[in-house]
Amino acid sequence: MRIVFMGTDRFAVPSLKMLSDSKFDIACVITQPDHPKGRGLKLAFSPVKEAALNMGLIVYQPQKIRDIEFVAKLQNDISPDLIIVSAFGQILSKALLDMPVYGCINLHPSLLPKYRGAAPIQRAIMNGESETGVTIMFMDEGEDTGDIIVQESIEIRSGDNAESLSAKLADLSAKMLFDLLNRGSLETLPRQAQDPDKVIYAPKLSKDEGLIDWSKSSLEIHNLIRGTLPWPGAYIDFDDKMLKIWESKLPDKKENIIANAGTIIKIIPDSGIMVATGDGAIIITVVQPTNKSKMKAKDFVNGYRLKPGDRLGKQF
Repeated sequence: MRIVFMGTDRFAVPSLKMLSDSKFDIACVITQPDHPKGRGLKLAFSPVKEAALNMGLIVYQPQKIRDIEFVAKLQNDISPDLIIVSAFGQILSKALLDMPVYGCINLHPSLLPKYRGAAPIQRAIMNGESETGVTIMFMDEGEDTGDIIVQESIEIRSGDNAESLSAKLADLSAKMLFDLLNRGSLETLPRQAQDPDKVIYAPKLSKDEGLIDWSKSSLEIHNLIRGTLPWPGAYIDFDDKMLKIWESKLPDKKENIIANAGTIIKIIPDSGIMVATGDGAIIITVVQPTNKSKMKAKDFVNGYRLKPGDRLGKQF
């Protein structure tokens, strides 16, 4: 069975590694073109390209996966039996979807039909979900609308953020893909249509979504910090510059706070700084001022000589 693997993001790497380690016939890997990265704007490989080259695999990087000439090349030179897509970042044309003998399958990090779209992991955390998972589905011309083949769920723990949860789901997707490809004939895979009444969309995050509004509840702010890590990151406007909030935690017990939202309540030597919110308080533990490294929140407060009663950021 000749497999074409399409992926770009780090999420896809464990599945590609599993295919290679398990000696599946990977005819080629298709990933996004190299993009400028960092202050020097040097062209950087995608995580999938880097992994694929280390595995000795053939890599293609079309500007547009729907390009007629590239589709024809894929059909004539490779003629795949199965296309596997994971965190690829481009929409497949009908010609591509119809090409493989066994179709195109997608590894999507949510329990579809919940969280269709580009940011399912981040949105699930930001919305306070207690569980998520991976769906392997047949692809159609819609965005994450195809029939479900198999799903597995995992708990979203209070300490999870978008980065750590993505790593867990990436490993889960690789395991599920291995089980799927070893269960027997792909011609008899189950299919279950998605329930249109249960659809939730998860559009790509924008930078301004990371701006913290201290008048929100402590849990909402905590989930925002966890869900937007590492990009765009949760932040506040402090001293006319961005102060990125990397980590937080909720107090062990409900605080009876009488202070304006955003006010520093107290500095906790071994923990961080407690800040008033719309319904209590949150403890900020790690921050990053503009053009500086990450630091403990208490060190930031000491450096700026802030004290209880001062505001952390502008009033909304």
